[in-house]
Amino acid sequence: MADYDENDQQMDCALDLMRRLPPQNVEENLITLLDVLPELTEDLLSAIDQPLKIRQDAQAGKEYLVCDYNRDGDSYRSPWSNEYDPPLADGNVPSDRLRKLEVAANEAFDTYKELYYEGGVSSVYLWDMDDSFAGVVLIKKVNDGTVRSKGSWDSIHVIEVVEKGRQARYKLTSTVMLYTVASGAKGDRQNEINLSGSLTRQDERDLPNEDASAHIVNMGRMVEDMEFKMRNALQEVYFGKTRDIVNGLRSASDLSESKNRERLQRDLFGQLKSRKD
Repeated sequence: MADYDENDQQMDCALDLMRRLPPQNVEENLITLLDVLPELTEDLLSAIDQPLKIRQDAQAGKEYLVCDYNRDGDSYRSPWSNEYDPPLADGNVPSDRLRKLEVAANEAFDTYKELYYEGGVSSVYLWDMDDSFAGVVLIKKVNDGTVRSKGSWDSIHVIEVVEKGRQARYKLTSTVMLYTVASGAKGDRQNEINLSGSLTRQDERDLPNEDASAHIVNMGRMVEDMEFKMRNALQEVYFGKTRDIVNGLRSASDLSESKNRERLQRDLFGQLKSRKD
């Protein structure tokens, strides 16, 4: 019991540490962490989300994303050809019914990616479960087109689906990893600004399920709503707070003008409040 408590505490501390470190360095930090806690290797690899990697499906001529959800041993399954790379004879693949749904979901989220990201790579993987099925929607967009700025957005949406007649319960766990780097003039790293972080949120809904295509609509709506909320949260936390801190340290305008505006706002608010009373 004592060993379990110690391992549990080490796991909590390791996860808390990884949440506070820059997401673009998660692979290097994870390797260091595994060297310190080799007994927690399996638990840490399954619990810590890493930046998505891009591979090329030579057979389909398309890019796809790889992660633990489409890995079997050292091979990764492409959502386009349903083949493993390196080839694997007995690799796990979805049932025929689920494979048809997976193909349709990849086409739908490929359109979603172009609509909201104007590029990038998306992949959807589904797998059978005892009572229904589960899946993951992956989206990655990298912006490194200029010398002075670059960034990356990684979305990982894990969805568990339990079918109940004409209804289905969807449990969504979403993680977004974001980093942006803005360098000084001519790529001056001394004046580099780095904003990065990650966010995880959950949602659960009971939605109508008339046919198989309804799953794609329901999952798409949940992912769209979640990404909208998480994008706004990231913008507020990492950019809004940064702006507030900078303004608190050094105002962009004359402080007397700012105080006059604040006094005028208070006076107007007081007058409006007195009229309502």
